[in-house]
Order: sequence, then structure tokens, then C-alpha cells
Amino acid sequence: MSNERQWSLSVIHHVGLTVRDIERSIGFYRDELGMELIGRRPSVTADYVAKQTGFPNVELNVASFRVSPASLQTLEVVQYMSDAGEASDPATNRAGTSHLCILIDDLQAGYDDLQSRGVRFKSAPVTITAGPNQGGLVVYLYDPDGYVLEFFQPSPASS
Repeated sequence: MSNERQWSLSVIHHVGLTVRDIERSIGFYRDELGMELIGRRPSVTADYVAKQTGFPNVELNVASFRVSPASLQTLEVVQYMSDAGEASDPATNRAGTSHLCILIDDLQAGYDDLQSRGVRFKSAPVTITAGPNQGGLVVYLYDPDGYVLEFFQPSPASS
């Protein structure tokens, strides 16, 4: 029996987040974080989506963002207009929970700006004191649904 696969993975296409209020999330990701809104689909009801999600006759409201003009990957936020579920606990210590890490060129300035506009952070920026990212800065922040984002500024020595 051969262990060789006849297929391979390529790149991450997008990360998808389910949100309670897509307009609020668009305001956050576009207006607060500065991501580019590259697509809107306010009423997605295609048959394949019902099959993919497992919810017959589902209706989704979808917005897609690009973090920066140079990035190939996108962030997709989805509001279930039908079949909406309960919010999950996004605590980073829970199995099955994820977070999205975004590189930032000036973490302290980003932190100061966003904090002054009411964005919630887990802590002030933290200096990484060990490991391969030693000397960099890192901080966790929350989107409007409590989803954890990580801002990471690499050490100047690693640039």
C-alpha cells in the first residue's frame, strides 16, 4: 500500500468568522482596523451553501476583506440570517477555539489608536522574551463578537 497522496494543499484562501451583526463587523474590520472591503453578498441562498453548511434553505450575509493590498488571503465575515446559533466562548484556552494573527508595522501606535477608540484589548503590548520571535511585540484584542485577534510586530533584528 502506497502512502503517497494524489493531492496536495496549496495556500490558505481565506479565514471565515461567523458574526452576530455584519454591519457592526464591517465597521470594525473596515473602519477601525483599516481592512479593505472587497466584496459584499447580502443574501446568499445558493443550494450548494445549504449542502455545504448542512442547514437547508440557509441564508447568509457575507462580507470579504483584504488585510492589505499585498495580501492574497482574505477575511470573510458571515452572518447567518437564518439558522443562527448561540455565540461560542472564544477564550484562547478552549480546544477548538482559534485566533487570527495579523502582522502590524507599529504595534504601539496601533494599540494607542484603537484603544482610544474603544477597542478592547486583553493587555497592553507585550515584549516577546524567548523563542524564535524574541524581541518582537504581541497583543490580543477582541472584535465586536469577542473573537480574539493577535497583532504581532516582529523584532527589528528579524527584518
